[in-house]
Amino acid sequence: MGIKTTEEALKIAYDAGLDLVEVAPQADPPVCRIMDYGKYKYEQTQKAKRARKHAATLIIKEMKLRPKIDNHDFEVKKKHIVRFLEDGAKVKVTIMFRGREMAHTELGRKLLERIAEEVSELGKVEALPKLDGRNMIMVLAPIVKVVAPEQA
Repeated sequence: MGIKTTEEALKIAYDAGLDLVEVAPQADPPVCRIMDYGKYKYEQTQKAKRARKHAATLIIKEMKLRPKIDNHDFEVKKKHIVRFLEDGAKVKVTIMFRGREMAHTELGRKLLERIAEEVSELGKVEALPKLDGRNMIMVLAPIVKVVAPEQA
């Protein structure tokens, strides 16, 4: 519409039944827009809701183990980890040490490396094993499989 005085712009907006909204106050002269401000705010909130609705939610499952775990128990825990990875969840594997087990943290590291190796086709190590107090933690993330589009 060009450069107008504030009074002229307000009169044009009032005659149209709309609002005069300052868009760029730092410009010289300031830039304003004639619009329905209530409708604009409503559309912005709806857009934000849609963005939240379509955002990917991240699921982290946790599997706790002990360093002196039996083979059968290990296989059961591994099956759970495989199921979690297939469902698309990240898995936080925790080895809990008690008492004198803290002197043999290499057993926990070997156990975590064994898990990572056995589920390597489904998940990759996102966070390498690290000792956090009395726990050793490793995070596995699912490998995203790329599906090729079918040719018609």
